[in-house]
Amino acid sequence: MKILFVSLGCDKNLVDTEMMLGMLSEKGYSFTDDEEEAEAVIVNTCCFIGDAKEESINTLLELAQRKDSGQLKALIAAGCLAQRYGEEIRKEIPQVDALVGTMAVGEISDVLEEVLAGKPSDHYKDLDSPLFSCRSRVLTTGGHYAYLKIAEGCNKRCTYCVIPGVRGNYRSVPLEELEAQAEILAKQGVRELVLVAQETTLYGLDLYGEKCLPRLLRRLAQVNGICWIRILYCYPEEITDELIETIASEPKVCHYLDIPIQHASDDVLRRMGRRTTKKELSRRIGELREKIPDICLRTTLISGFPGESQEDFEELYRFVNEMEFDRLGVFPYSQEEDTAAAVMPDQIPEEVKEFRRDELMELQQAIAFEKAENMVGRVLTVMVEGKIADEDVYVTRTYRDAPNVDGYLFLNTTANLMTGDFVKALVTDSNEYDLIGEVYHE
Repeated sequence: MKILFVSLGCDKNLVDTEMMLGMLSEKGYSFTDDEEEAEAVIVNTCCFIGDAKEESINTLLELAQRKDSGQLKALIAAGCLAQRYGEEIRKEIPQVDALVGTMAVGEISDVLEEVLAGKPSDHYKDLDSPLFSCRSRVLTTGGHYAYLKIAEGCNKRCTYCVIPGVRGNYRSVPLEELEAQAEILAKQGVRELVLVAQETTLYGLDLYGEKCLPRLLRRLAQVNGICWIRILYCYPEEITDELIETIASEPKVCHYLDIPIQHASDDVLRRMGRRTTKKELSRRIGELREKIPDICLRTTLISGFPGESQEDFEELYRFVNEMEFDRLGVFPYSQEEDTAAAVMPDQIPEEVKEFRRDELMELQQAIAFEKAENMVGRVLTVMVEGKIADEDVYVTRTYRDAPNVDGYLFLNTTANLMTGDFVKALVTDSNEYDLIGEVYHE
């Protein structure tokens, strides 16, 4: 039995996929990346915004055709779409043999066995069920970096977001479990840990009564073999002085923070259910840059939120221009059913959302290109990602580049380097978002 896994959506979903791969690997199943030779397919779905929902549905529909033709023995839908729209999937895509909710993915072995035995059943658990874990994850990231999911769910209840309804309340993974996972990953050759959760900054509050991300960082930094620790999804209002100090002082923690602010107009932030203001955002960003001068800041924004006036948009535009984020992404607002924002008045037309998105991205492009140019002459430590075929050029990442979302540094060298190696590079040029460099010899 050869199984194909399709993991859609975020990196948190990818961790679940890798754990499911580990569980099935322990049962003796083998895997394939070739859809043509797969006998069973498990799709870990996403439904965070409209585009993600559409991708999940289209993937299931395409695989349903293979099921009808007899090429597949089993088709299983897991994850967020299965959790949120299970009844609709049952009705519209009957070729799906079983549904697995977000908190039941730890039962994937039982689900597959039931399907292959001709006795399929859907598996769901309470959204606030204890977290599952599989320490024998099968990494799909190449082995030199890995995502470490430190918590599940969210308590924030932003008015546009469906996550609490498909992932439950915020629950932290115990420190000892994360340490054990990190030790295993390091022994497998992982050099960079990327910490992820719906919100990393609240880590530990539910278990230990206080925010423990700094403590976790210090513990993970003691793991032999781990060289970089990167933090994603930090809500700005939850960033503490202790966290800033830990990032500044712990050598293994990358001077990089992903702080999704979503907007800068106080009126829009209030309607979004966000717990910060433009003034507070400016102050926190200023503190980060003052205490960690070389910090790289990434953020994400939503364009066209219900009721966003032209004045609101212009205020956001000015804020982006003033703050000069190193990395920035913009998503047009997605009207998701069963959210408070979906029924708000003054919904914005799609063309306006997209126009405002494009305006912000054009502004950010100019900022990013200039920042890339300003890196010329600097010496940076880079991690090797791979080599360009038939060229003496390696694809690498700096501390300023998170996997799969940021840019690269293209390193010109005849040296024989391996994926996961760390090298010092002199930046010699820039090409839009990317850098060009050569090996630096002291």
